[in-house]
Amino acid sequence: MFDLVQDKDSLKLIEEFYKAGKTVAAVCHGPVVFVNVTVDGKPLLEGRRATGFSNAEEDAVGLTEVMPVLLEDEVKRVGGNYVKAEQLWKEMVVVDGQIITGQNPASAQGVGVALATAVG
Repeated sequence: MFDLVQDKDSLKLIEEFYKAGKTVAAVCHGPVVFVNVTVDGKPLLEGRRATGFSNAEEDAVGLTEVMPVLLEDEVKRVGGNYVKAEQLWKEMVVVDGQIITGQNPASAQGVGVALATAVG
């Protein structure tokens, strides 16, 4: 949320992986890094389904006011289709092509399984 989302090396590496046909994955707050990745000048998440820590979960832990951005809002800002579980803290894993995202810590195992399936 604070560093990798703006880190040029990280963003370039994700773009290179994606363009090489590799899967990129992140869980909880991690998917925010994808909002600044572009592929051939287009936002990576534009028109894609993705998830990550929801605004409601951020509110529930009392951190909304201290976060530099809210992940849910950022996915929508770049034209992504943000998806979330019907209840707070429930598992939500979204696979959209080469992009795998998980909503919260409960989603970590599911992201790992999806990643292993994608590259296995």
